[in-house]
Amino acid sequence: MTSNQIIALLPYQEPFLFVDELTEISSERITGNYTFKKDAFFYEGHFKNHPMTPGVILTECMAQIGLVCLGIIIMKDEISESSHPQIALTSSQIDFFLPVLPKEKVTVVSEKEVFRFNKLKCKVKMFNEKNELVCRGQISGMIKA
Repeated sequence: MTSNQIIALLPYQEPFLFVDELTEISSERITGNYTFKKDAFFYEGHFKNHPMTPGVILTECMAQIGLVCLGIIIMKDEISESSHPQIALTSSQIDFFLPVLPKEKVTVVSEKEVFRFNKLKCKVKMFNEKNELVCRGQISGMIKA
């Protein structure tokens, strides 16, 4: 599967799609990036006069790239182009180190820890354009094709 095919299968759309491209794809590891738009809805009112990307949005970006895209690759034989997989986030534990500002590009790296009974658990990291660690943690979810 190509980056564009995987992104087309995601059950998200603008303004809640946080995947621009996938740069490394395997059943064990996935890497992708996203650039936060200057006029994104969540910046309005989030730190008056100093907009910053909310942690929940950073977590969502890591889940979309690191859990859902990786899950699509792992379950590619059960997923057809006409059906979109259903995903439910079951747990997340994320530590945050640096802010992400509007117009900033981030890269998410995810490694599969375990996939069993359609539950995927991943180690995820997010880096900024300077390759500094923004946040890291574990994300788990259930995937149904």
